[in-house]
Amino acid sequence: MHLPRLALLPVLALIGCSAGNGGAAAQSRDRPFEVETLASFDEPWAMVFLPGSGQALVTERRGRLKLWTPGRPAIDVEGVPAVSYGGQGGLGDVALHPDFARNHLVYLSFAEEGEGDVRGAAVGRGRLVVENGAARIEGFTVIWRQQPKVDGRGHFSHRILFGPDRLLYISSGERQHFDPAQDMSGNLGKIVRLNDDGTPAAGNPFAAQGGIAAQVWTLGHRNILGLAFAPDGRLWEDEMGPQGGDEVNLIQPGRNYGWPRVSNGSHYDGRDIPDHSPSDGFEPPKVWWNPSISPSSLIIYSGTMFPAWHGDALIGALSGQALIHVRIRGADAEKADQWDMGRRIREVEQGPDGAVYLLEDGPGAHLLRLTPRR
Repeated sequence: MHLPRLALLPVLALIGCSAGNGGAAAQSRDRPFEVETLASFDEPWAMVFLPGSGQALVTERRGRLKLWTPGRPAIDVEGVPAVSYGGQGGLGDVALHPDFARNHLVYLSFAEEGEGDVRGAAVGRGRLVVENGAARIEGFTVIWRQQPKVDGRGHFSHRILFGPDRLLYISSGERQHFDPAQDMSGNLGKIVRLNDDGTPAAGNPFAAQGGIAAQVWTLGHRNILGLAFAPDGRLWEDEMGPQGGDEVNLIQPGRNYGWPRVSNGSHYDGRDIPDHSPSDGFEPPKVWWNPSISPSSLIIYSGTMFPAWHGDALIGALSGQALIHVRIRGADAEKADQWDMGRRIREVEQGPDGAVYLLEDGPGAHLLRLTPRR
């Protein structure tokens, strides 16, 4: 049974500037959706809907994977790997193999302990079995790891996404160590492009260098927490900047996005970072924010329930406590709307019915369903 719908909250004006689109969007006056609370989770991080069932898998950062069925309590899925929980680390993203209906393969990302006080993100896969009211992952095997493992508990990124090319894209944060984002001997601060078994995909731009570089699709990233393909096949991401400078980027193979050499933000201690400029040789963001909104997630909406959003980006904001709409037209993007949700938003997902689902952040976080305002 669904809980009562939430009252509509006041709208938060957009703040900051965006690169290449003439500044900030106008303030939104009304939220064009109603909000229904469906369930609660403990520190959820990501979700994915299972085809043909209405059910969804939801990750919780402490290392639990939940199978949620509408109108019923979520159940634990057994067979999940041990995770390194703390800071930003824990169980992360969840994705389905393109042939999930046939092979039932589920992909999970997580923070993994190393030898000594080091850790790194990893991605593995296993077969989902649901029977007799229980669920489990069988044969879970790690297929990719961040290299090298380093100290600290931040900037794992570890978003995972299958593209229209049926290849696996993984965002790999620079782990708050700055320089690895420009170092091709490791895969920190990169987006990697892999076959479904974790091996480097053919045609990657740095394949001739061999080694880890053969995985790399793009470099110069800080902390990518959203990856999504648009209907035209273009890949978009959002990533957290330092103090200011949160970004939405159009991802193009072989490009260098500049971190930590350029940013539209500054260091937390106040030291300046050179802004993106046409002559710096780095790929500039299509949209950016200052002050920060802390983007947590990204989808490109493809449903019919909200036709005005079709082909546009929807972004969850943590410090911004908002759902953000960025209009996309081909290779261009501009800010459109920012709606105050009153809580940190960890995840945005599109449901099979075209509704938009949000996961709040933190303990006792709600799963919300957004439908058009009546």
